Amino acid sequence: MNLLLAGLGNPGDKYRLNRHNAGFMFLDWLLKAKDSHFIIKEERFRFDKYSNAELLKVEYKSHKSQLTTVFAKPQTFMNRSGQTVAHLISVPTIIFVAHDDLDIRIGNFKIQKSVGPKMHNGLESIEQSLKSKSFWRIRIGIDNRTSDNSIPGEPYVLSNFSGEEAEMLEKTFPRILSKLQLLLEDPSIL
Repeated sequence: MNLLLAGLGNPGDKYRLNRHNAGFMFLDWLLKAKDSHFIIKEERFRFDKYSNAELLKVEYKSHKSQLTTVFAKPQTFMNRSGQTVAHLISVPTIIFVAHDDLDIRIGNFKIQKSVGPKMHNGLESIEQSLKSKSFWRIRIGIDNRTSDNSIPGEPYVLSNFSGEEAEMLEKTFPRILSKLQLLLEDPSIL
């Protein structure tokens, strides 16, 4: 069984700290995470021209599961993420997509299958490329707007996290990893 963990974001330094890049940030954090069932076999992501993604080959190993795993950061822009995800899947593959979610407050997250935010161009691209909504979503909350600071969605997701927000996000990642590992121990999803 294979596992694809795709993080969504936009490529390039200009977008590195954008809220829209929360999926990339989660994968970068996983690369350094300790006490994980993910056994990292390489020191860094490497660009693969065939899939147009930065890839990291990983092994997921626990007492119940062993999965050949790829972490992927599509280097297309968000609205073309599906091209990369579709290129990378083989049968059978469990797909998890980590992405920013403007419907969830920063510091919170949800991991759900086939359920996502009202609108997300990256997820729409993946759904169209796979011709299915049947994949797991790691919905990372990024909304920290207040009623007196209601910036519209598109410019908001393309803005950078403040230092305090980045810390809140980083504190969310270990909780996401714990929940993800619990799900990967459940034989019904394999």
